[in-house]
Amino acid sequence: MRSMTTTISTDVLIVGAGPAGATASLFLAKMGIPHTIVDASVFPRDKVCGDGLDLKVVRVLNQLYPDIPTEELFAGEEIIPSWGARIITPNGRTREFRQQPSKPGEPLQPVLWTAKRLVFDHFLVKRLDPKYADFHQGLPIEKVERVEGGWRVQAKSLAGEEVEIRTPLIIGADGDHSVVLRSIGERRIERDHYAGTVRQYWKGLTGLHPDNLINLYLPKGLPMSYFYFFPLPNGEANVGYGMGSTLIAQGKHNLRQLMQRFIKEDPITAPYFADGEPLEEPIGWGIPLASRRRRDFGDGYLLAGDAGSLVCPTSGEGIGTAMMSGFAAAHFAQRALEAKRFDAEFFKDYDHAVYRRLEGEIKSYQLLMRYKPWRMYDWGLNVIAGSPIMQRQFNALYKGWLNTAYHKPIEV
Repeated sequence: MRSMTTTISTDVLIVGAGPAGATASLFLAKMGIPHTIVDASVFPRDKVCGDGLDLKVVRVLNQLYPDIPTEELFAGEEIIPSWGARIITPNGRTREFRQQPSKPGEPLQPVLWTAKRLVFDHFLVKRLDPKYADFHQGLPIEKVERVEGGWRVQAKSLAGEEVEIRTPLIIGADGDHSVVLRSIGERRIERDHYAGTVRQYWKGLTGLHPDNLINLYLPKGLPMSYFYFFPLPNGEANVGYGMGSTLIAQGKHNLRQLMQRFIKEDPITAPYFADGEPLEEPIGWGIPLASRRRRDFGDGYLLAGDAGSLVCPTSGEGIGTAMMSGFAAAHFAQRALEAKRFDAEFFKDYDHAVYRRLEGEIKSYQLLMRYKPWRMYDWGLNVIAGSPIMQRQFNALYKGWLNTAYHKPIEV
């Protein structure tokens, strides 16, 4: 006997409840806008990532509820502050970029935090407001199609329940393997604007900084890549290695093998792992870079986070940009509902809103990929990253970053 289909009508459908989708939902709720949000997974769930939270994350949280970054993050035990970064150059020199107070006793706010995505994504999902957010988790979408007046979305829950959702506006926030992208014919990989990464959780690493500095090793002879190990709560660390896909293909690199070399053989990084213990097998994942400048809007849809290819191409940071795009998507959805317009022309300024904070990184990345200065690459990193000037520059800039994150409203 054929099961009955549950039909849902909603003004806004958010597909994906990761940082981009959850942020969009949280701000729609703050605006008093009812909406539906769905995710194929049941939270908490894992996501391959570096687990670093930058000040864009803090800025969005502060815009949402100021007590989250000032009180809740400090009060928790599963999200920890990091007071800077330790950079290891190709020649093996170490430079620490650590926050320093201008005056003795001056209070500091961290420029970074770290937390497993299993924890942080659930941290956001737990705050979804049931008064406005009709949240369906464990509901994989099977088909998205255009119909008169908007979209028809067909899904089947993990329990076998069939669900049909009708909406004039979709916010596609369902990651790199986005079903929304596939439905509009935009799911494809371009190596120049894509990266590969491998992650493995460890515990018991030695030599980590007491101020939880994140560690970035820029290995010799491997341009546009870095090996990282970020401290996490409970003595654990997120260990990973990432490289641009074009260079992976050209060099025929195996990221898992390279990562094992850094862990077991490299004289610079192997000592950190001498007494450590891996907690899982290495897991690979793809990263869609913002350098592609994907058109993240169209008739009846907005794309956010990885679905919109919004990962910073120079650093690989994606959580902050995802949340910024979710914030922007919520505001454009609000305007569309007020105007009762969902056409692409109405959304034409959305791309500017999501790319404006990525322009510098995109230009730097595209410049490197165009001229390919690989013979000078290691020398340049040794000079720039190892220079005391960079330390002074960091000290001059981080207070401005903090002021923006905690006191400057986000403009859309």
